[in-house]
Parts: sequence; structure tokens; C-alpha cells
Amino acid sequence: MAYQTSIVWFRNDLRLRDNETLFRANESSKTLVPIFVFDERHFGATRFGFKKTGAFRAKFLLESVADLKRSFQELGSDLVLRVGKPELIVPELARQVGADAVFFSEESTDEELTVERNLKRALHTHTIKFHTVWQSTLYHKNDLPFSPEKLPDVFTTFRKQVEKFAKVRAPFPAPKTLNPIPPSVEVGAIPTLEQLGLTSPTDDARAAIRFKGGEREAWKRLDDYFWKTDSLRRYKETRNGLLGANYSSKFSAWLANGSISPRTIYDEVKRYESERIANESTYWLIFELIWRDYFRFLSLKLGNRIFKKRGIKNQPVALSQDEEKFQAWAEGRTGVPFIDANMRELRATGFMSNRGRQNVASFLVKDLKVDWRMGAEWFESLLVDYDVASNYGNWNYVAGVGNDPREDRYFNPLRQASMYDPNGDYVRHWIPELSKLPVPLIHEPHKISPMESTLYGVELGRDYPRPIVRIKSAE
Repeated sequence: MAYQTSIVWFRNDLRLRDNETLFRANESSKTLVPIFVFDERHFGATRFGFKKTGAFRAKFLLESVADLKRSFQELGSDLVLRVGKPELIVPELARQVGADAVFFSEESTDEELTVERNLKRALHTHTIKFHTVWQSTLYHKNDLPFSPEKLPDVFTTFRKQVEKFAKVRAPFPAPKTLNPIPPSVEVGAIPTLEQLGLTSPTDDARAAIRFKGGEREAWKRLDDYFWKTDSLRRYKETRNGLLGANYSSKFSAWLANGSISPRTIYDEVKRYESERIANESTYWLIFELIWRDYFRFLSLKLGNRIFKKRGIKNQPVALSQDEEKFQAWAEGRTGVPFIDANMRELRATGFMSNRGRQNVASFLVKDLKVDWRMGAEWFESLLVDYDVASNYGNWNYVAGVGNDPREDRYFNPLRQASMYDPNGDYVRHWIPELSKLPVPLIHEPHKISPMESTLYGVELGRDYPRPIVRIKSAE
């Protein structure tokens, strides 16, 4: 072994299985001291004043860290916990235990990379070695058929090249046992939501799924979706659904904080294809993992451009920061039921379908003409599965300032509603005040006549808002 003692700093890789950082550290060290730091900056405010990490994701994170701690304890070790700035806390712990090296995973976006640079400088000052591992993507960045700087501008080109020329690496095994951490180390406790400045969210009975954090829960979800319900075989047909637990895989929350890795999911898809069926649906789940890769590599290539108003294309956009319109959108009271239902689901549960995200993002930018960055930050605050690269990559895409080969992409909410919620079941689920409206009116309640208003018990402007903007015809 090269090292007597090493620190393993956990970030968005909260798992034992397929954790190359942990594997490499354990392979080269006699004793490991795992640590997770609740970065205090993650619980501050965004540029537009929203909670940077809202209650849904914070609760999911606390559950994930508790699960990781339990896993280490079962191996004979433990997980050290701190609140503060990792670039200050990790070097201090390394000095305290006399660590020879620090191991950690690499990230791809500005705030995370700044922390990495500062940590490396601090470790260098104390002559402590560090080792970094890239493991957040399905395809390793070193296995791409091009350098990240030469990433194709169009996803389809990227996908075809990696599928043809790159290989997915095999997952790494979890350690079977570990030496105890030094007894002099104060382990620390998991903070409460209140200590992080948050209030525990209320479970909403209408939620499609109860997201619970942790590697064990990630594997439970995978086992349920693949093997118990056999839902994977229908994924391509159902993935644009809006209601229910299994219209989509919903792995995104566990992927976002690394409770499970994309390589693990890929490996299980291949096993499913071998033991059950290989079809368009099994491929399509891998296809979505490749999209996730693309946004991660795009953020690595373009840096802060993904956060700028002009976006990846550096394209001027005439968008306001109209607070009144934004609040109507955020609170689900635009008067457009399909948009409002999705925004109410997000606000109540921390989750929204991919189809919903595309529609509400398009509506904010193309119909309300509001700065897309306000929407991106609102998603950052509320989403239980927030992933910085995917979130900002998708917002760039929908806002027309990203890598979209189709110019001026627009999601007409009335047409989308007729396609994906034809009977109005989703709208009725989240907007009960419209529950008595018949199909012809459920997505366009502004067409209600005074007589129908009495008949169906809904008055525009009182029970449900009038549309704040005129929507183009669904045709």
C-alpha cells in the first residue's frame, strides 16, 4: 500500500458500489477516513433570491448521507460529517489524522470546480497529495473519441460517435470491509433541516412517488422498475406520461447525488436485455443516460456560458424579469391549466415529468417572455433531482440559446395538453377546482360561458385565474 491513511471526500457520489474514488483510495491505503461536508453555500440564496437547495432536495440529501453512513458502519468504519466549506474542512481533517493523501471525484461546473481548485491549493500548501477521479458520466471523458474541448455542437453527432467508438467501463466493486477510522476523530452528526435553515416538507398524497434518498433506496427503485413491475420493457411508450409511479424510471434523483451511478444502471439494463428482452425501450433508457452525459461534457467545454442570459449560442434574447408574471408561473396560477398543473406538482412534491418541464420552460420564455435564468433557479431550488449540468443545459435548449438544431422550438401548451393529457386527468389531479369541467373545457376554461360557470361551479377570476397571456391556437 502506498499510503498509511487517506481521506475520501464524498461529493455527488454517495454510494459504495461503482465508486472508483473509494475503490482507488481503499486499494492504495491502509486506513480510510471518509468525510462528507454539507457545504454551507448550498443552503444560501440564488441570484434571484430563491433558496439554493430547497426542502425536498435537502431532505433527500440528508437521507442519502444517513444511508452512506450506515453502510460505512456496517463495514467497520464510519462517515465523518461536517458543515462548512470543504476546501477548509478537508485539509484540516487531513492534517489532524496525518493523512498522506485525499481522494475525491471531479465535477464539471464552476462553483464545484472553484472548490476543487481551492482544495488542491490548500493540500499543496500542507504537502498532502491528492487524487481525483472522473466518474459522474456513463462514458469516461478519457474514452471519448474526441477531447471535451472538441465536443460536437449537436447531441445526435455526439451520440452516434460515442456509441460507435467508445465503451462503457465496468462498474467497480464495493469494499467488503474497512479498518476503523482513528479514534481521535470526532465523527460529527447529520444536521437537521432546521439547522440548515429549512422546514420539513409535507408529503402530498397526490405525488407519483415518494423519493427517499440513499443507495439502498436507489437499488430498490431499480429492482422495482426493472424486475418486479417489468416497466422497462415499455419505457419508450410511457416515458411522456404524467400520472403514476412507473411511466418513467425516476432514477434522476439518485443519479443527481450519486446514490447510484449511470454505469450501474447501464449494467443492469444489459442484464435485463440478456434475461428478459432487448427492445427500443431498453435502448431508450441508455439513450437518456447519454443525453445526461452530453450536458455534463457540454458544461465542461463551455464553462460559465451555460449560466449566461445569452446562453451557449451567445444569442441576444429579449426577456424581462417581470416579477408578477414569474410569480404567477411559479405558483401555478397562469390561467393555463396544463402549465399550472405541472407547476403545482413541482411546488407540492419537488418533482415534475420531463414532458412537463419542457412545457413550463417553453411557456415561461416563449409565452411570458421572462428571463429563463429565473426559471432555471426556481428549478434548482425546488427539484429533488436537480443536476446543475442537465438543468442549465435543458433550459438553454428550450430557451433557444442552446445547442438545438431546430430554430425557435416552441411547445404549444394547448396542443401538448391534447396529446399528453387528452382526458384532462392530470389537470384534475392537480387543479381540483376544475375537476367538474368536461373534456372540451378542461384545458381551456376561459371558454366557459356564464351558464356553464354556474353548472360546473367554477368562476374565472375567483376560483381559477383568467389566462395572463393569450395562447396560440393548438392547431
